[in-house]
Amino acid sequence: MDFFKLIQSRYSVRAYRSDPVEDDKLQKVLEAARLAPTAANRQPIRVMVIRTAEQKNDLRRIYSGSWFVDAPIVLCVCTVEAEGWVRNHDGKSYLDVDAAIVMDHIILAATAVGLGTCWIAAFDPTEAREVLQLPEGVEPIIFTPLGYADARPGTKRRKPLEEIVRYGGW
Repeated sequence: MDFFKLIQSRYSVRAYRSDPVEDDKLQKVLEAARLAPTAANRQPIRVMVIRTAEQKNDLRRIYSGSWFVDAPIVLCVCTVEAEGWVRNHDGKSYLDVDAAIVMDHIILAATAVGLGTCWIAAFDPTEAREVLQLPEGVEPIIFTPLGYADARPGTKRRKPLEEIVRYGGW
């Protein structure tokens, strides 16, 4: 698929079929995560693969949207603090940026192989840490269901280019 058609066709899926995700498709999505660029190429991330059939009740503690557990898989991008890159000039950590890039690769790869996703940041981090049994220094950053869409995309609302682009300064 042409890249620009791919990014135009991606949308946040909030209704999923229960059909299983084929392992080869899951592996392509995970490989896209592995290939994502990260600051200083440190790859301070881990992608948790959760089979929803085995953990529906636990996953509902993390995020209450009923459709969150309808997909057969939920992915979580976590960061490993000790592995992250920090900018020398001001101490800014790039962990969240790295996680966002990895999740973007995941959602675009999923779209390319015919799967749906929905970026979830409004989850309960305390419950997520407990359910995923994360050790100290590992943080859950972003979740997404992964599966086949059971609805058609709505209309995307985006600001015009003129509102978001500046040339040469503010």
